[in-house]
Amino acid sequence: MSTITTRFTHDHRRSDEGFAALEAALLTGSVDAALGAWETLQAELQHHFLIEEEALFPAFEAATGMNGGPTEVMRLEHAQIRELFAPLASALEAKETEAARDLLETLLVMLQQHNMKEENVLYPMCDQVLGAGQQEALVQRLAANSP
Repeated sequence: MSTITTRFTHDHRRSDEGFAALEAALLTGSVDAALGAWETLQAELQHHFLIEEEALFPAFEAATGMNGGPTEVMRLEHAQIRELFAPLASALEAKETEAARDLLETLLVMLQQHNMKEENVLYPMCDQVLGAGQQEALVQRLAANSP
């Protein structure tokens, strides 16, 4: 694996750990811990999406001339995923654990499908078309200010 694939996939795995912490808190009935885990996970996801949307995707588009391809699909999926953030937070704040579990399950499935596309298609394409200096700058930006 090359730089983008390795580092951005690693960021996905870190989010997986956040999902596991949130699920564990919900299973034990600790809604306050679940809310804290959600706030951390949401911040991580937002940061990851932001780096992709503001840096990785534009770099890929500039290098390939593709503006309506895989990056457009990823942006649309980011928007769909973000639509679940507020309802999940509301369910947790209202201590509606069943609703929170359902929303979390939906979010997890959507994110797993999304991540597979990035890891198996987009990131390898980025590794092919972006120079080593660009890749390193993107990885540094991903690591900077990470929650």
